[in-house]
Amino acid sequence: MFAPPLPDHVTIEPSILYFGTPVVLVTTMNADGTANISPISSAWALERDVVLGLGAAGQGAENLQNGRECVLNFPSSDLWQKVERIAHATGRNPVPPQKRRIGFEYVADKFSLGGFTSVPAETVKPPRIAECPLQFEARVKSVHGGKPGAVEGHLVIETEVLRIHAHRAITIPGTNHIDTSRWSPLLYVFRHYFGTGARLGKTFRAER
Repeated sequence: MFAPPLPDHVTIEPSILYFGTPVVLVTTMNADGTANISPISSAWALERDVVLGLGAAGQGAENLQNGRECVLNFPSSDLWQKVERIAHATGRNPVPPQKRRIGFEYVADKFSLGGFTSVPAETVKPPRIAECPLQFEARVKSVHGGKPGAVEGHLVIETEVLRIHAHRAITIPGTNHIDTSRWSPLLYVFRHYFGTGARLGKTFRAER
């Protein structure tokens, strides 16, 4: 039987390794009682825990270490322009030198900048983002790789999800399931924004 040739590979060194993960807008509380939004694209779930990866230089990293609470807001693909509006913004003032060098600016109110609507959470202090179809209220379980106030390196933060909210339009009525034909998360792929394509199939555990 004829076997097709194997793909030809080359060795490369990309500047970043964002190979394709959902965007998460992490809301946290600043020390002065205002809310911050941190866009991240390094997050993964295991049962009721979600592990976050983010730079130590951001205000969100400091807030997560101090306040120990957050909301993980998952934007749909049609919100990419709103996400991009806050991509250059940091809540840390003064702006850390490494962030200033690549174009970050201090912005106190990222909700206004991005055109997002703040709505109260039920189990944590940080607000939810009304426009995001999926929202996880969570608390911090552990922090690895940094100290409060650090401006170098990255943090790995394990959170426990306490409550989940979803737009009714993306749920299957009468169930706790997301209608995956109607939910298109915003994906970050090598610093480009994408939505999801047509469904290819499902795992045997999809209905559980």
